[in-house]
This record gives sequence, structure tokens and C-alpha cells, in this order.
Amino acid sequence: MKTEYVAALAEFDATIANDTSADAPYRALQTLSRKLIGAKLFTIMTVDMANELARRAYTSHPDEYPASGTKPIHYDRWFDTVHKARETFVANTIADISTVFGDYETIAALGCGSVVNIPVVVGGELLGTVNCLDVEHHYTPERVALSKLIEMPAKLAFLAAARNAVK
Repeated sequence: MKTEYVAALAEFDATIANDTSADAPYRALQTLSRKLIGAKLFTIMTVDMANELARRAYTSHPDEYPASGTKPIHYDRWFDTVHKARETFVANTIADISTVFGDYETIAALGCGSVVNIPVVVGGELLGTVNCLDVEHHYTPERVALSKLIEMPAKLAFLAAARNAVK
């Protein structure tokens, strides 16, 4: 593994171990994701399948994408990929993004045109997704492969954020 990836993981680990603020785990995951695969826009979504709702728990762009409120879950190819198959969803053009995300104009206005949505699964339950967005064609096969390195830290970040929230 490249030295910069090891250093990025060590920085993530140190933050998780020492910072007990509510958003610290997600900020650390944002930093790690940006270093590993890049992300101009970074968000964390949690899911409540019993009520068929998703909630933005963290965002790098609070003005455009506030971390508040809920939105209904849509059953489409994105749902099939992330929720059912528990696989990473990748779209590398704004045209492709527009087929699954109604806010594609906001995404484009932020200079983003590609997305990687990484499912976070613990104990057989989908807790939510890590969402990285960047310029069109940014998420090459190499970067998508590297996104697998985000899966385990994401699980830790979700669990640590839930723990920090009750303090």
C-alpha cells in the first residue's frame, strides 16, 4: 500500500481515537476519502428503511446540502445497486447522474459530474452511504477500486458518530 494511503488511514484512526465531537468521525472520513479517491462534494446519508426515509447526517457543503430533514427513499437502479446488492454505485457523467438524482443541477453547479456512493453495512443492515462527488469522469476504475479502502473506516465512522451523538 502506498505510503500516503497508510498516512491517511493513520490520521483517520487518530481522529476517531481522540476527537469526541459529534461530526469528528465524518470529518475524518471526508479527509480520508478526499486523500484516497478525491471528493469535491462529500456527504453521509443514513437510512431508515422501516419508514423509507434517508437523512443527510453530514455534508461538506452545508449551504447547498444541509444536514437536516429527511427525504423519501426512491426505488430505482440506484436503490437496486446500493440497497439490494450492497454494491458501490458509480456514475461518471452528469447525464448519468440525472437519471437517478433529481438534484443533478445543483451537483453540476458545484462543478461535479461524477459520483461514487459506498454502502455502509454492519450486522447485515445498511446503515447508510458515503457519497463522494467530483468532476466528470473522475471515478476511474482505479479510484473505484481504491474506494473499497473506505468501506471499513466508514463502518467505524458511522458507529463512532452514533456513540459521540449520545454524549
